[in-house]
Amino acid sequence: MATDETGSAATLRVLRRDDWDKWYDTLIRSFGGVPESTEERELWDSLTEFDRSLGVWEGDGCVGTAGAFSFRLTVPGGASVPAAGVTMVSVAATHRRRGVLTSMMRRQLDDVRSWGEPLAVLTASEPAIYGRFGYGAATFQLNAEVDTGRVRLSSLPAGTDDVRVRYAVPADVIDVCEAMYARLVPSRPGMPARQPGWERLGVLDPESEREGASPLQCVLAERDGETVGYARFSVKPNWETAGPEGTVILKDSLALDPAADAALWRFLFGIDLTSKLVIRGRPVDDAWQYMVSDIRRCQPRLRDSLYVRPVEVGAALEARTYQAPVDVVFEVEDAFCPWNAGRWRLSGDAKGASCERTADAADVALSVRELGAAYLGGVSLTALRAAGRVRELRRGAVAEASVGFGADVAPWLPHGF
Repeated sequence: MATDETGSAATLRVLRRDDWDKWYDTLIRSFGGVPESTEERELWDSLTEFDRSLGVWEGDGCVGTAGAFSFRLTVPGGASVPAAGVTMVSVAATHRRRGVLTSMMRRQLDDVRSWGEPLAVLTASEPAIYGRFGYGAATFQLNAEVDTGRVRLSSLPAGTDDVRVRYAVPADVIDVCEAMYARLVPSRPGMPARQPGWERLGVLDPESEREGASPLQCVLAERDGETVGYARFSVKPNWETAGPEGTVILKDSLALDPAADAALWRFLFGIDLTSKLVIRGRPVDDAWQYMVSDIRRCQPRLRDSLYVRPVEVGAALEARTYQAPVDVVFEVEDAFCPWNAGRWRLSGDAKGASCERTADAADVALSVRELGAAYLGGVSLTALRAAGRVRELRRGAVAEASVGFGADVAPWLPHGF
């Protein structure tokens, strides 16, 4: 465990309710020290799971924080798998390079294993940090800034004109939007099933963070009296000498089918007095990219999103299905969680899978980090082999496994945590 300059040991323990303010202040200071709004702070206070959160203390001072939300994550095949949502990780600047982070990661992964959760997941403030603890970048998000003054939707799916879009007060339709989210969770790997209270994240809208934009707005897409989609967004007005140049900032959008999705995009592209649409955190296979007249003027960019770490390799690989038959022996390296190290035979297809220890010769060698990156089907084992991160020991084994690990839709994390 870490020690201070006098040699006194710091104490790592589970977070107590009456220590939350000091613990959270340590986190905020580690991320720059800008105070959050009362609304936002109260939300994270209510969502914190105290028995799954850790703090490192020196006397009365907190010098390290880490938490783990109890999520269920959709994996290829549609199963909802228990996963620890690692969050609120920080180390005080006065205590860097003293083993504080390593001690928290060690305790946390041991806890996750004891809870029977085969996966741990996180979003990384600094990706280089978490690879050494076995986390691999498994999903990516699409960001864009669309010049809606020049770009139009040149292709729309059948039925788009049958969908009506109407305004709604965001707070009044939380239940409608949350029910739609719940319906869609099984359809895409990487989506977490939300516990009660998380619906408030979608309408969190502190005035201090709007940067001149409007309060949060919402529209519902409806067909034959049924809600089939929604979009939440804000508008930042701007007037130039030549006229209005406002910006639409999309917060989140979901739809039950392509026509509803297209109707929402058509609305967002056409809001009066605006000439730019800012898109953040979308799936990399989002359909709007193939509707637009000029993708270059949309400035699409990718960014890493969800990092996955198998905590129990056998249970994790058995929890998902495989889009093509797979029968492969992995030689897994995992120095941080040595119970995963060794050879595992994975046999699976679209109906199910088994993954057990074996003494058979290995076909593919990789670390648990690469296994996590490929787990949701968004990163191919073939690409990781080309990068020198996966070794093929039996000819053709990587291609076989890579096809099996793939998914029909790109994995996606729709919100942070």
